[in-house]
Amino acid sequence: MKATYLIPAIAGAFLFTTAAFAATGEYDNMCTMGLALDKKVETDCSVNAEIDGKTYCFGNEEAKTLFMKDPEGNLAKAESFYNDNQ
Repeated sequence: MKATYLIPAIAGAFLFTTAAFAATGEYDNMCTMGLALDKKVETDCSVNAEIDGKTYCFGNEEAKTLFMKDPEGNLAKAESFYNDNQ
């Protein structure tokens, strides 16, 4: 009987461990597209993109898609807003 309970315990530990190692991104995990639009939007960084070796977080897939239409321009806007509002 004890083995029956071991599998859910292992699965639960795995899920907890996976969540603990979620992506960590630039700008304190704030949505990069949000910053480009002059807004601070906190994220868990589950939606992210790697650009030039750095991880950028997004509030959702729509924000990421919008950001990717002009990553260079949006990144410049996000950087400027973030630096001005710390």
